[in-house]
Amino acid sequence: MTVIIDNASVHKAKATKPMMDLLKKQGVTLYFLPPYSPELNRIEKLWHLMKYTWMSVKSRDSKTLEADVGDILDNFGSKYKFGF
Repeated sequence: MTVIIDNASVHKAKATKPMMDLLKKQGVTLYFLPPYSPELNRIEKLWHLMKYTWMSVKSRDSKTLEADVGDILDNFGSKYKFGF
């Protein structure tokens, strides 16, 4: 099994090193993306689509933002579609 990981600081933190080592010992291959590679990270493409296509540009308070993102996540695959 191969797990592709971005370079978020939590993935490189000392606290996660023991778990990463354990995964390697169990035969899991950890593949880190290059330092800045949003074009290779599917979640970056999804967030871009959410922010610039599915959500209209408007002023939002945190409650409205949470509701708008919740609507997208609740309807992902039916109302909101994304192809990899």
